[in-house]
Amino acid sequence: MKLRELLHAIPVQQLEGLLEVDVLSVCFDSRKVSADSLFVAVRGVHTDGHLYLDKAVENGAKVLVLDTLPEKLHEEITYVVVADTSYVLGLLASNFYGDPSKGLKLVGITGTNGKTTIATLLFNLFKSLGYHVGLLSTVENKIGDRVIPATHTTPDPIALNMLLREMVDEGCDYCFMEVSSHAVVQQRIAGLRFAGGIFSNITHDHLDFHGTFDHYIKAKKKFFDDLDRFAFALTNVDDRNGTVMLQNTFAHKKTYGLKTMADFKAKVVESHLDGMLLQVDGHEVWVKLVGGFNAYNLLAVYGAAILLEQETMKVLTAMSDIAGAEGRFDVVRSTNGTVGIVDYAHTPDAVENVLSTIRELRKGGQQIITVLGCGGDRDKTKRPEMAEVAVRLSDKVIITSDNPRTEDPMAIIRDMEAGVDSKDRKHVFTIAERKEAIRAACHLAQAGDIVLVAGKGHEKYQEVQGVRYHFDDKEILIETFNEQ
Repeated sequence: MKLRELLHAIPVQQLEGLLEVDVLSVCFDSRKVSADSLFVAVRGVHTDGHLYLDKAVENGAKVLVLDTLPEKLHEEITYVVVADTSYVLGLLASNFYGDPSKGLKLVGITGTNGKTTIATLLFNLFKSLGYHVGLLSTVENKIGDRVIPATHTTPDPIALNMLLREMVDEGCDYCFMEVSSHAVVQQRIAGLRFAGGIFSNITHDHLDFHGTFDHYIKAKKKFFDDLDRFAFALTNVDDRNGTVMLQNTFAHKKTYGLKTMADFKAKVVESHLDGMLLQVDGHEVWVKLVGGFNAYNLLAVYGAAILLEQETMKVLTAMSDIAGAEGRFDVVRSTNGTVGIVDYAHTPDAVENVLSTIRELRKGGQQIITVLGCGGDRDKTKRPEMAEVAVRLSDKVIITSDNPRTEDPMAIIRDMEAGVDSKDRKHVFTIAERKEAIRAACHLAQAGDIVLVAGKGHEKYQEVQGVRYHFDDKEILIETFNEQ
């Protein structure tokens, strides 16, 4: 592709060099630059791409996109000066891959909790309705039946547009993707055209990145602010910040809720460990998911499907048969009747949601034994809050490691223990080794008790000092249950 074509609709401030240059790839990592690449110097959280201009040229870059010209210019290099390289990277990636988001209906889901479940349910729903569908999620990316491992909740702009291009080329009609607050702030979705946006909820999370809760809200809101008048904006009206998301959007505003008047309404009629009966817009439907939080997720899915012009009864019929995302209220049973639940709950609100649901569903003298850890190198302020919630809503709690990353696991555990009241200490145990913590919880459980293993959900690894080791909560639960 010629540079002239690639720069279509890009706000260029200054150009030094030739426009009729062939560009074979677009990169923002100098290590991935090859012959005839265009290199975008992005100022990131940990490093600045402007420090690697010489390395990019050395590796074969012919075009450099930057916000400040270097003192010395190479004669054979074209320099493109823009105001915001992060934003322009998204536009360039979209142009390079032929504006793929315009070749299908792209729906983004944002919020603290529920993104993965909503995206996965929509993918499964539309697939069951006969469409060829794409999925971009924390758990995995999919193009039809083909699975592509996921490394981030929202991929970088180049990987994102490349995946969307593959989806379009393979005939996908829709793509459902998680949109993280990091992705919005870092402009990873710049240049994409969305057919709709869904807001699930917003609670305490990622303050290590955003600094304040207000900044976190504004990051979520910006996604809706940028939607155009041809898109829909569907929000959870029961969340106290739900209507905030709609304030400045040009999109068609729609709401869903269980408690408040909304465009799409639902009610939980019955709830059991293997599913629940919902009344959705006056129609009863049995679904395989459990809990009030999943009632919201399913209602968001229903509302989005209707806004995407699907038939009501076909949607409800399909909803009754679809399963949720891996590692979200994932139930395992032992031969003696002990119930194990693996859930990705890694915020105070998510832990409260899953434990409140378990408390509502348990029978008689069933004890709830919770295994809980917090990730390292992430928001420290939520650690004591998560522990407090777990202790308040469980009969016994084992505090353990999650992904300590570069932190000392015991330091993370001490942060969590600060949220435990002295009167509750006798019900709280500390076992730093996560596998042993899960095994201990299973051995503490009597027949019929419920063991919740929270925090990692679908993840198949544990990260310690930059190294990822194989680790699967569900696998350990099943192994331990089989030994009993």
